[in-house]
Amino acid sequence: MSPNKEHLPFRAANYRLMLIGLGVILLGFVVMSLDKEEFGFGVLGLTVGPIITVAGFIVEFWAILRKPAHQ
Repeated sequence: MSPNKEHLPFRAANYRLMLIGLGVILLGFVVMSLDKEEFGFGVLGLTVGPIITVAGFIVEFWAILRKPAHQ
């Protein structure tokens, strides 16, 4: 018995958004690691990197909760 494609929870667009979100999260961690201040207490480690990482998690949640346009 093969699953009907209409009943699958995610479409290709959802998976693309998940990969984009994962890339943004990784970018946030890379930005945090680029901080040259001791123990990462500079602007990149405390402000810019975490904001990018949270934005990536928001993209991930949106990709999971997004419903297909036609049902």
